[in-house]
Amino acid sequence: MSGVTDAWTLFVIAGLAGVTVLARCFFFILDRPWTLPAWAHRALYYAPVAALAGVVVPEVVMTDGHLVATWQDARLFGAAVGAALYFWRRSVLLTLVAGMAVYLPLHLGLGW
Repeated sequence: MSGVTDAWTLFVIAGLAGVTVLARCFFFILDRPWTLPAWAHRALYYAPVAALAGVVVPEVVMTDGHLVATWQDARLFGAAVGAALYFWRRSVLLTLVAGMAVYLPLHLGLGW
């Protein structure tokens, strides 16, 4: 590698920066108020849950890019207990504490 940046790379960086600025300033550029349609409001209501599931679920059920092949995985039990307690009590703190209370002994004590 010579350490020289070619023109295509600079063009791509400038293009991505331009698209980012345009997307973030879009609502300031418009001359009249703009509202989202009702279907978009409904979809945005579920966006945080979908993003959280998209991050957490693969971390729980996958190891090194492959599905967990054995039931002896502490993450599965911790997630199951946490989910069950959340649906029972609707407490995020209880979910975190109980999930970790199950996960840590299994992971540290049994080596799962």
